Amino acid sequence: MKMRIQWPVLPVVAGLASGLLTGCGAGSGDSGGTGPAVVMGMSDDVLATDPASGYDPGSWLLFNNVFQSLLSFPDGGTEPQPEAAQSCGFTDLSTTAYKCTLRDGLKFSNGDELTSEDVKFSFDRMLRINDAAGPAIMFPMLEKVEAPDARTVVFRLKVPDATFPSKIASGAGSIVDHTQYDAGGLRKDGKAIGSGPYTLDSFGKEKAVFSVNHRYKGTAEVKNSGVTLKFFHGNQSALKKALQDDKADIAYRGLTAQDVAGLQNADNKSKVEVVEGSSAEVQHLVFNMRDPVAGKLGVRKAIAYLLDRDALIKDVYRGTATPLYSIIPAGIAGHNTAFFDTYGASPSPTRAAAALKADGITGKVKLTLWSTPSRYGPATDQELTAIAKQLDDSGLFEADVKSVPFDRYEKDIAKGRYGVYVKGWVPDYPDADNFTAPFFGKGNVLSNNYSNSLITGTLIPRTAAQSDRSATDHDYGRLQDIVADQLPVLPVWQAKQYAVTRENVYGLEYCLDASTVFRFWELSKD
Repeated sequence: MKMRIQWPVLPVVAGLASGLLTGCGAGSGDSGGTGPAVVMGMSDDVLATDPASGYDPGSWLLFNNVFQSLLSFPDGGTEPQPEAAQSCGFTDLSTTAYKCTLRDGLKFSNGDELTSEDVKFSFDRMLRINDAAGPAIMFPMLEKVEAPDARTVVFRLKVPDATFPSKIASGAGSIVDHTQYDAGGLRKDGKAIGSGPYTLDSFGKEKAVFSVNHRYKGTAEVKNSGVTLKFFHGNQSALKKALQDDKADIAYRGLTAQDVAGLQNADNKSKVEVVEGSSAEVQHLVFNMRDPVAGKLGVRKAIAYLLDRDALIKDVYRGTATPLYSIIPAGIAGHNTAFFDTYGASPSPTRAAAALKADGITGKVKLTLWSTPSRYGPATDQELTAIAKQLDDSGLFEADVKSVPFDRYEKDIAKGRYGVYVKGWVPDYPDADNFTAPFFGKGNVLSNNYSNSLITGTLIPRTAAQSDRSATDHDYGRLQDIVADQLPVLPVWQAKQYAVTRENVYGLEYCLDASTVFRFWELSKD
């Protein structure tokens, strides 16, 4: 069995915010791809093939392999490097103008030239469509995009944002062919025309088939002749069986914690290996601040004092996650342990009771924990049931759990019908900004009616404008301390990334890192 991967320490790219990122070792246009094709299964769905719509892990997996962005994240790295661009950099010290020069000879998979017109079109289109399930929410700072010549793109920002390079390096920065996409509407035919390492040959309910794009010109070196992605639609047992029956080479995103732990501890008769990588995926309990029960600080504090993360990791997740004590996860610059420092690691019924008493609450607190069965992992319902039992065992709560399908879940949260509910977060880019800015202020992803003017008016704008990311630690520390004190959310765990492979498959260690980019091109097999 493969042991835990120790990721190489990569040099930080100097001058991310104020200097110039330049490409080296660029591909010549012959992207290789002579090895055997690889079959991968996952239980997540791919909800979109159009980058203006998809904002889910499955869709971004497709985008990161079929489309190019101006920048990309290197294997194991968290600083973006040039991809479709030859060079990029801020043109002013205020970090409000960002200029990129494209590589020579870029083409889409259909043979059309890729120019600055396509880059401008892609961003203008995404913002114009502003799809509720799309990534436009990531670019409130973007005022306009200019294309002064065929190889030059200039982004004008409304406010300073030193994290802008990371945003456009994500799937949200995918470049589409302006002749193949409607400027005002989503593409709905299940096709995708990009300039990335792969072409999407077919996309259906059961599978998506990718072949190597020999017109690709960028940093990736393709080690296979194609990838078939099989969809198991939440059926974890079928995914596990496909791997064991040699009908899939890789199982990714969807095996239960019990399956992963069992495969890790089993003998190797099934000829499969578990590969573990780093991850910045997190899960929180979210509190509706206007709810008559969860809106009381004493109730939220009591839950924080009673939550036994270690027991959840041991009994529910079988060691496939780690306890999380802040909204910024470990491994991301700016992380602290505000919730550990405030509420401790071990349950304290005495302190929980005191918190309730201080808020004038007597008698058992009746509370419903709301869940959705698969969106945030196959063990979510089991986890919430375990948390309810922890609360009940204290004698202070009378808690139950209700689980509903994800589409209803999101609608009910938006309408304020739930007091306590679970939210998972897979980052768009590996920076503390992506674990804070989306969670607070108007239109945030939590929909929990929490506001704090110091966070939204000072700390988030100031950290976003700071070109030296290490200089943001103090402000991010203050932000995390405020959240731990006011408790709009309660961090629960940080995931470990796993993939399970047949013994003859290689390269998974380059697909599982904090950037969340799953790189098809690194996969190979005998």
